[in-house]
Amino acid sequence: MTSQVETIGPKMQLADIITFLLEHKRSSAPVVDDQDVKRRLLGFVSEGDCLEYVGNELFYGNPSPPQTAETIMRKHPTCVGPETDLFTLTSIFTSHRFHHLPVVQDGNLIGIVSRRDVLKAIDVYYRDWNRTRDRERFPVDIHEIMNHRFIVGH
Repeated sequence: MTSQVETIGPKMQLADIITFLLEHKRSSAPVVDDQDVKRRLLGFVSEGDCLEYVGNELFYGNPSPPQTAETIMRKHPTCVGPETDLFTLTSIFTSHRFHHLPVVQDGNLIGIVSRRDVLKAIDVYYRDWNRTRDRERFPVDIHEIMNHRFIVGH
């Protein structure tokens, strides 16, 4: 999980959101209300959302009032908690094709977990699991080998 998350405010305009995503090399960003010290998650804006709204605006004309994060964000995004286990995260990422998930505690954004974060963690787990399984599958017990030699040899 990344706890240092670049966020946008609900009043940020569409052109500024696009600039933000491009400058920060992000495919999405959480929309938060930071009026308190806590960052209450309001929604999520993705490159796809921006493409949809800017495409519509260019085709149909400028909307009134201008589009903001608040008007284009996906409200109630799928979120996970800080205690969500690795296999649940893997299932969510593979089932829904998300790239990032907000990590929320008590309605406040505490971080973002990415597919890459999960892949790194599951790779470590998988390699350790394979090493353990190999040791369990091929334990060397010299007494058992010697006993089989005498039983099979006669």
